[in-house]
Amino acid sequence: MAKEDLLVDIKDSIMNLTLNRPDSLNAFSPDMIVGLQSAIKEAETNPEVRVIVLSGAGRSFTAGGDVKTMGRSSATATYDHIGRLNQLILAMKETEIPIIAAIHGFAAGAGFNLALACDLIIAAEDSKFALSFSQVGLISDGGGSYFVPRLLGPHLAKQFFFSAEPVPAQRLYELGVINHVVPLEKLEEETISLATRLAQGPTKAYGMMKKLISHSFTASLEEILEQERITQTMMVTTEDHQEGIAAFKEKRKPVFKGK
Repeated sequence: MAKEDLLVDIKDSIMNLTLNRPDSLNAFSPDMIVGLQSAIKEAETNPEVRVIVLSGAGRSFTAGGDVKTMGRSSATATYDHIGRLNQLILAMKETEIPIIAAIHGFAAGAGFNLALACDLIIAAEDSKFALSFSQVGLISDGGGSYFVPRLLGPHLAKQFFFSAEPVPAQRLYELGVINHVVPLEKLEEETISLATRLAQGPTKAYGMMKKLISHSFTASLEEILEQERITQTMMVTTEDHQEGIAAFKEKRKPVFKGK
């Protein structure tokens, strides 16, 4: 991976992944996509990592696909590139580690979808989101055709895809797409606070919640009930559950270890 495309830093149980192509508004490069997937896999094998934060360097989160290279790519190269992007999106959804997207500036095209693949989104008040594919005669990639209709319903999804107009963070917050909207100058502080709270929580339970919620979109009630039954049977044997019960009885704050 080109080192400058992605910055990886681990501190206080938080893995910070920073998209780092600021001159191109952090447009995706092959190395960046592969690097993100590799970092997620690394986090899964590192017991110190309990939360991942994804952000962008410079003026924006990410513009998504690199428009400068569009029009010069062959069908085969496009197929391979989107295959790598697909693997990244699946890795983000399948990992049990909570992922927070911290958005400033623009999250456009597949960059918007990259944020939607995260578990929580915190955004600066002046940030904007755009499903900009129609502006260049393309359809969504990066899972937008899956995420957006489920979040917004088919009519709003079509409106946002067809128009490609930037949508303010506040509007998406009101629609339930974004979890928190904060002043730009407080984005980093609030993101660290949110990530720290998650890192100190029962992260094994978070991982199971994440899997069940994701599966609920394609499973029947009967299937989810049985999965809850099986998963809860596993969870009562965890150290975090025992700590939670002990802390409740002792009237103190639990100290979870993600075990």
